[in-house]
Amino acid sequence: MTETIDRQAQTGELAGPNWGLTKFLDPLRIPPVIRPHSWWHHEMITIPMVTKTQRLHSQLPPSKLWTYAGEFPGPTIEVRSGKRLRISWNNDIEGKIPLVAVQGPAGTNPSDRPGRELDRKDYKIIDGVADLPAWTVVHLHGARTNAGNDGWAHNANLAGTSQLTEHDNVQQAMPLWYHDHAMAITRFNVHTGLAGMYLVRDDEEDALGLPGGDHEIPLIIADRNLDRDPATGALTGQLLYKVGDVGGGILLPFTGPFTTVNGVIWPHLDVDARWYRFRLLNASNARFYTLNLVDEKGVPQNDAVRLIGTDGGLLPAPAPLPARTGQYPGGLTVAPAERFDLLIDFSRFKGQKLRLTNLDPDLGTVEPDLMEFRVENRNRHDSFRLPEKVSKSYVRLKHGSTLPEKHDHVWIALLLNKDGHPEMWDLEELSTPDPGGDGIIQLQDPTASPPKLRTFRRIGKLFDDTTGIFLEHDGWAVWNILHVADGGPAHPIHIHLTEFQALFRKHFTTTFSSRDERTTRPIGSVNPQTGKPDPIDDLPLEKYEEGWKDTFIVKPGEWVSVAGGFGGGTGEFMYHCHILDHEDEGMMRPFVVHPKEVAKFHHHGGHHHG
Repeated sequence: MTETIDRQAQTGELAGPNWGLTKFLDPLRIPPVIRPHSWWHHEMITIPMVTKTQRLHSQLPPSKLWTYAGEFPGPTIEVRSGKRLRISWNNDIEGKIPLVAVQGPAGTNPSDRPGRELDRKDYKIIDGVADLPAWTVVHLHGARTNAGNDGWAHNANLAGTSQLTEHDNVQQAMPLWYHDHAMAITRFNVHTGLAGMYLVRDDEEDALGLPGGDHEIPLIIADRNLDRDPATGALTGQLLYKVGDVGGGILLPFTGPFTTVNGVIWPHLDVDARWYRFRLLNASNARFYTLNLVDEKGVPQNDAVRLIGTDGGLLPAPAPLPARTGQYPGGLTVAPAERFDLLIDFSRFKGQKLRLTNLDPDLGTVEPDLMEFRVENRNRHDSFRLPEKVSKSYVRLKHGSTLPEKHDHVWIALLLNKDGHPEMWDLEELSTPDPGGDGIIQLQDPTASPPKLRTFRRIGKLFDDTTGIFLEHDGWAVWNILHVADGGPAHPIHIHLTEFQALFRKHFTTTFSSRDERTTRPIGSVNPQTGKPDPIDDLPLEKYEEGWKDTFIVKPGEWVSVAGGFGGGTGEFMYHCHILDHEDEGMMRPFVVHPKEVAKFHHHGGHHHG
């Protein structure tokens, strides 16, 4: 049975957690597919950005959206590896941004309730959002492309103009996605509906005989909030960007009470009793999901699920979903911008209903279910068999063997400043043990041979500060990301242009002082209270974390080291937190990739890494 929770008309309030909407009432919407190279010599397509109304649930009034080609999410674009595609992104949007943006009273987080409170007295309109024009720039997330095609945040376009990009697609089969990346307002533009999936296909993927056609389906997850009529309390369909205020002028990132899958709130999907392939994308502004497949009794059935790919392509072998350990509920944790390639065997559930459910411990009062699968009650011939190996071309990167000996090192710090606001610094390593002053991070590095003290100084912390990272084209680099904040959120860090493999994940006791903007003593040094060094402990990587990725979760007190090659393009690119509120509020920095022959002639205030 579908689950209905009725409105409480007498009080004007809606009952939670479903707020008057019927779960699993509407079928899952499948975005239309554009396959440019299936047309005769067709190497260019036009994608218009247009204003559109669309029902997010059949019991709701239509919502006004900004869309790619009139679809939320946008059309799925499929290309062949190595086939060039030019895209004209035409900004044909009419009117101002279709958002009502409000913040709650200080010291509150009301984001998981729909609408504003009925009297609206405690809610403050976020100044200036309603006046935003359609100023957009498209970023193809995960693309190996020159910087001119990458969607540089300052290079946005107003309505009536267009952005032309060219992608050579010289990369292996993988799930990319496209979304808006306009400077300082990405969180608002993406929230209006500007996101879609882009799939690269290749011969290695074809040879696997994976489920395809109607049995390969994108699942694009995004949470939203909706306003309510002040007189009746009824949901209006109006997109509401409502955030909490923790005090001191710091607003929490957006999270909402309604989860959409492919633009539908709590949909259902009728499936055959056979294997399916799902291309999963978390397109939410900030919400993390811990996904489990559960039966009608709420019992996890994750053994029917296998991971075969991540952001950057296929894994070497199918991997199970992480199991329950201690207080961790188990399941697949998906941060904003992460993509996963999932296989689910429905043949063992004939005639049953299953749910894709979020068991994230920080979910609060939000409805945990995302969607329902309804399995047919019949036997179905299925020639697909789960392979023991997936990608035969995959090579695990390791120091001293498969990672090229000549590679650069980049160091990044994630922290909370003295006002409690998240920041991201790029760092320059110094030869001086402690030069004094602010912006100093020190690390007793156990990975060096022999172990040594490393001292770093902040180069930049805002996007328009001095560029600090310069890398050689066709070179390799290891990026070391230190989350030195004492508390605060986990950050999904996205690096443009290329894919990476995680080399390790370590945990340390932070000694960073936000007041002084420096470590009070080196991380991993002798603790004066215990007389022993604070440990820097290895945290085991999940099997899927060994795959190629462009977005990595870094929790407080973690050091994540990732390695990648920078051969996909040249120019100035971006790296940032993919919590879009953090990105817009300063957690984004540039880096440059240029030919080594040019590098020796380039005089700059930043630094190369070695």
